Amino acid sequence: MGKQIEALIIDDERYSREELRHLLEQHESILVTGEADSGENGLARMIELAPDVIFVDIEMPKMNGMELVHLAKKMKKVPLIVFATAYPNFAAEAFRFEAVDYLLKPFDEEQLKETVMRIEQRLSDHEAEAGATSGKLAVEGKKEIVYLPPNEIIYISREEGQTNIVTKDQVFQSNSPLKELEQRLKGYPFFRIHKSYLVNLAYVKKLIPWFNGAYNIELHGRKEQLSVSRNYVKELRSRLEL
Repeated sequence: MGKQIEALIIDDERYSREELRHLLEQHESILVTGEADSGENGLARMIELAPDVIFVDIEMPKMNGMELVHLAKKMKKVPLIVFATAYPNFAAEAFRFEAVDYLLKPFDEEQLKETVMRIEQRLSDHEAEAGATSGKLAVEGKKEIVYLPPNEIIYISREEGQTNIVTKDQVFQSNSPLKELEQRLKGYPFFRIHKSYLVNLAYVKKLIPWFNGAYNIELHGRKEQLSVSRNYVKELRSRLEL
């Protein structure tokens, strides 16, 4: 990425803000454009600065970090979210906000390095999506044609000659082969994990070792797990982890 990533630190503890700023300034891709000492001030600074990413504490008086992020998700430019807190017990709730990462105090330099890499990749993926076609995937049924935004598709499967296009709330059927849909979705972050599955990488939550080098994959918004063929594991991890 050519442009530096603009970051805003929101934490009511001055020492934590100073420590995080110091660590972030070691990364050339990050530019800390501001700080805020409360959720209310953080909201004002987000509106003023429109940062690419916010590093936000959770336990703050009055407006806490979760409440702040809920409001941030309604903004015209939604920043990436990194929670930076002393409390590990909010992690599950945090990732419902599609947070890039969940950092625990005191901050670990290696973990922060990985977080920065994830931020860089997420923004790079967003830029690729913005540069791709703005069209929607047409799914032709018996009575109607449904147009789906690619970023709402969690995964696509092919079973018994029928293609299933899966979103958070619905499953749409299509007669199009998986390979054809894979071609039509080029430019979006879809990846073939199995001869029968095409997954949107933005929804990947966990990789779970299975047996003989294969994995299962867990996705945000879905309860079922999908199989990852061992032939695809190395490239998948490369795409996810950098």
